[in-house]
Amino acid sequence: MDTPVRGLILILCDQLGDKVKQSNALKRNLVIITILLLSIAIGFAYEYMWDQIERSTHPQKYSEYVQKYSSEYGVPEYIVYSVIKTESDFQSNVVSHAGAIGLMQMIPDTFEWLAQKRGESYDTGLLYDPETNIKYGTYFLSYLYAEYGNWSTVFAAYNCGMGKVNEWIAGNEYSDEYGNLTEIPIIETRDYVKKINKAIDLYKKLYY
Repeated sequence: MDTPVRGLILILCDQLGDKVKQSNALKRNLVIITILLLSIAIGFAYEYMWDQIERSTHPQKYSEYVQKYSSEYGVPEYIVYSVIKTESDFQSNVVSHAGAIGLMQMIPDTFEWLAQKRGESYDTGLLYDPETNIKYGTYFLSYLYAEYGNWSTVFAAYNCGMGKVNEWIAGNEYSDEYGNLTEIPIIETRDYVKKINKAIDLYKKLYY
C-alpha cells in the first residue's frame, strides 16, 4: 500500500476514533445530567409530599375563629393552632381525665373565672362550642402572657396552673432574674412545653 494512502487511512481512523470517544463522552455526560435531574426531581417530590403530610397532621382548622380572636387578644395565630393541636388534636368534644374540655382543653373553673372577669355567661356546656372554646383559650393565653411575658412560661402555666409556676418563680430555683423559667420540675409539663414549641416551629415553617 502506498505511503500516502496508508497515511490517509490512519488519519481517518484517528478521526473515527476521536468521534467514538466524543460520542462515548457525550453519552456519559448525558447519563450524568439525567441522573442529576432525576435526583433533583425526586428531592422536590419528596419535599412536596412531606410538606403535604405535615399540613395534614398540622392543619388550620377553625381558622375563622383563630384569626378573629388571635387578632382581638394579640396572640399569634401559630401559637393558638399549636395549643389546639397539642391539647385536643382539633377534636372539639374531647374531655381530659382532669375535666378539661374542648379544643383548647379549658378547665371549667378557669372558664368560669375568665367569664366572670368579662361579665359573660359561663355555662360549662359552652366549652364544647368551638368558637367559645377558642375565644376563652386565646383570651387565657393573652392573660398569661401579660402576667409572665414569656411564651414557654405561659405554656407551663396553661398546663399546670399559675399557682405552681408562681411558686417556681418565687423560689428562684427554677427561674432567672427576669422571672422566666429556666427549668420545669414536673416532667409532664416540661414535655408539654417542648411539644407546643415543636408544633410552633412547624406551623411557622408551613404557613408563616
